[in-house]
Amino acid sequence: MIDVKRWVLIPAAGVGSRMQSDIPKQYLQLNDRYLIDHTIERCLTHPGIDGCYVALSADDAYWADSEFSDHPDLVRVEGGSQRADSVLNALNALSSCANDHDWVLVHDAARPCVRRDDIAKLIIAAEKHDMAAILGVPVHDTMKRVDPNECIQSTVSRDQLWHAYTPQMARLGVLRDALMRTSATEVVVTDEASALEAMGVPVQMVEGHPDNIKVTRPGDLALASFYLNQQSS
Repeated sequence: MIDVKRWVLIPAAGVGSRMQSDIPKQYLQLNDRYLIDHTIERCLTHPGIDGCYVALSADDAYWADSEFSDHPDLVRVEGGSQRADSVLNALNALSSCANDHDWVLVHDAARPCVRRDDIAKLIIAAEKHDMAAILGVPVHDTMKRVDPNECIQSTVSRDQLWHAYTPQMARLGVLRDALMRTSATEVVVTDEASALEAMGVPVQMVEGHPDNIKVTRPGDLALASFYLNQQSS
C-alpha cells in the first residue's frame, strides 16, 4: 500500500502592490508577527500535514527573520513571476521526494486566518471522494456586471456562485500536469482550480468560514487582526 502524505505549498514571491507598502505584504506586521508566520503556523502545525514548501522571491530580504525560516519540515524554493509559476516550481521540487499520489494543499500566504477545522474539513472531503477540492463560501450579496466605466450592465444571478478561497487541494501529479499544460497553452490561470478545470478535472467546493480573508488592501490588515483575536478568544 502506498504511504500517501499531505503537503502544503505556499506561493509567497509576490510584492502585493495593492497594499501600498514598501515591503511585501506577507512581511507586514500582524499582531506583532509577520503575516506569513500566522499563515505558516496554521498549516505546518496542523496534525494532518506532513510538510510545507514556501515559494519565495530569489532576492527576498525578509525571510531570514521569519519564525519558520529554519524549521526542519519547511523547504524554501524559488518563486516565479506569476502565482502559477511559483506553485509549479514548488511542485517540481516536491516531486523529488514525494509520490504523484500524495495530496498537496496550495494556500495563499495572505490568508492568515484560515481555521484548522476548515483545513481538516477540506482534507476529509477530498479524500472521501478522491477528488480535488477547494475551500469557499456561497455568494450571498447581489452581484452586478459593469462596463469599463464601472456603470452597471446587468445583475448576475448569485445562484450556484461561490467565493473561491484556499487551501485548494489536489493530487500532486494531477495538479503538476494541469499547471504544465495550461502554461504551454497560455490558458489564464488565476488559481489552482482554474488550471484543473481547464483540463477537465472535477473540483468540489467545500464550505468554510468567511473569516478566511485574503489580505489585499490596507484595510484588510485590521480586519485580519480582528478575526485572529476573535478566533483566539
